[in-house]
Formats: sequence, C-alpha cells, structure tokens
Amino acid sequence: MRYTAPQPELPSLPLEAWEESKMTLHLILQIIGKIKLKLMPRKNHWWYITEHMSATGFSTLSIPYGQEMFEIRLNLKDSRVEIISSWAEEVQIMLQNGMSVGNFYKQICQRLNEIGVEVDIIARPFDLPIKESFDKIEQYHHWDIEYIQRFWKIMRWVDGVLKEFSGRFYGKTCPVHLYWHHMDLTVTRFSGEKAPPMPATASVVEKDAYSHEVISFGFWAGDDNTPAPAFYAYTYPSPQGLDEEKLSPSSAKWIDANGSPMALLMYDDLRQMDDPREALLGFLESAYQAGAKRAYWNTEHLSVPTLDKM
Repeated sequence: MRYTAPQPELPSLPLEAWEESKMTLHLILQIIGKIKLKLMPRKNHWWYITEHMSATGFSTLSIPYGQEMFEIRLNLKDSRVEIISSWAEEVQIMLQNGMSVGNFYKQICQRLNEIGVEVDIIARPFDLPIKESFDKIEQYHHWDIEYIQRFWKIMRWVDGVLKEFSGRFYGKTCPVHLYWHHMDLTVTRFSGEKAPPMPATASVVEKDAYSHEVISFGFWAGDDNTPAPAFYAYTYPSPQGLDEEKLSPSSAKWIDANGSPMALLMYDDLRQMDDPREALLGFLESAYQAGAKRAYWNTEHLSVPTLDKM
C-alpha cells in the first residue's frame, strides 16, 4: 500500500475545550521528565531534562543506565507509554479516559521496576497549582483523544518550523525541545556572552537557564495568564527599548511578562493567514532581530552563510 503524507492543516485548539485533558497530559510529561532528570548526566541550561518530538509523540531519547540505556516514549498516535530498553522486552502502559494520573504514576513505577530500573524522583508536580503527590492525583483522569491529537499535530508542525528557523543561526543553539515544567516547545539562541549574575534569591533553575545572554522562542497551548495557544519570544537580559521594535506579522505584539517585554503571536491569528509557515518564520525572525539589535549582538557573525559562499 502506498501512503501520501497529509497536507498540513492547523486545527483549532481552544483551551477551555480540553483543559482537563491538557493538565493530565502535562502531568504525565512531568512524571516522565522527572525520571529523565534524575538519571541523565548534567548538560548546560537544563537541556538534559527535556523531551523531544517523535513520529508518534514525545520521547526522552536514550537515558543511560549503568552500561545500558533505555528510552520512554509517550505515544500519542496510539495512546500509550512505551519503555524500550537495551536489555529487556518493551513494556507499555495504555492511556485512556478515566485513568487517573495517580494510577499512571503507580503503573510506570511498576513497569520500571519490572525491567530493573531503580529511580527515586521528587514525586510532586513542579510549578503547577497542585499540592498532592503524583500517586494521589485522582482529579485528573481525562484523555480526550481528539484534542490531544490536535495538540500533537500542531506540535509536529511547530517542531519543523522551529528547526528550520534554528538552522539559520551559527551560534550556540539548544535543540528544539519540550520543557515539561510549562509544556512549551522551545528553541534558544545564545550570543556567546555571559549575562549579569542573577540575585542570590534566584532559584537554581533560573541561574542555570540564564547564565548567558539569550533570545528564546517557543509555543505553548495556553495557561491562566494567556488562555489560548500562542507563540512567544523574549530576550534576556531584556534590553532597553525592546518593545519599540517592530514585529511581524502586524497581529504580533509586545506584552509585559514579569516586568519585561515579550513578543506574542496568537496561534488563532496565525492559522487564519494565507501562509502560516512564512508568517511564523517572519515572527521569529522579527523578534530575533529586535532583541539582537537592542542587545548589540553581532548578527552578521552569527548568521549561517549559504553553502555556495563557503
């Protein structure tokens, strides 16, 4: 049988339609992410804890374990979590509406134990308004497959655009990856210069993430502050006059984010445009140029030349 890859269609993703399923998915990603955090060797700016897009959903990629390795995949195509190791048979956890986060947590601990993986995580949600430990979270048990697959479809598309944009930069750049604390897909560019020291009261998370000058770009499905899917970009440290720079397309705007300007483009505005891909690339480039100009980055030195000029 011959298949034809479907043409990209950007579906609607109203937050209110899948908010409980979104939180269930978010908590599952946090559990998987915390397992990776505990076992992975450290890498700069927390890059070692993130999850990555795959052909079926999200993956930890390979996690070293002794002389071997294993990987956890959140398969959104078939609604299951897969644990693949180099020494044992694959084990799975099926995901369905009605299965609580607490139930999932107990199952994944059991499956890891079955293949001989011992890991002790801080079993509480990070930076979420939930006080219970993972094993006691029963209020989130929602798996609306229609909206979860809409989200996954959008994330696949965004992943490709961010990778294209990332390839235009010659400086230090993180992979396109998912930070599970906020469930946003991001890519970050670095100028190569150190940032001013953060206050002593700043968290270790902030100190390692913002040790150097960055311009960061991403997409998230919405939260209490921005209750709709959106693309964003910000510069750190935030330079004076950043929000005076022009953004593209015209529907993009600067908003205040904890006292600093953040560029914002709403997903619903983008999906109505004639060429969403070019519009998103334009937004990312305009936000980069704005931050790089005001922060005095050497954009010519950091731009990727065409191959015929090399």
